[in-house]
Amino acid sequence: MKTKLSHKRHIAKTITWRIVGTLDTMLLGWLITGDPMVGIKVGGLELFTKMLLYYFHERAWYKSKFGVERKNK
Repeated sequence: MKTKLSHKRHIAKTITWRIVGTLDTMLLGWLITGDPMVGIKVGGLELFTKMLLYYFHERAWYKSKFGVERKNK
């Protein structure tokens, strides 16, 4: 039995995780500098770079057999 996950699932997972990560970065930037605009600027930039990095990272793990056990029923 082979499990198939769609690219749409990977994209949705990438976007929702990026939202959480970006909000965290924005908050940390604001708390560290005291300037909310620093958090917004840094968060805005990393939103795009980390989304792309995560997507390709996720796809590489999806193709990897490391730690995967499949049982036939």
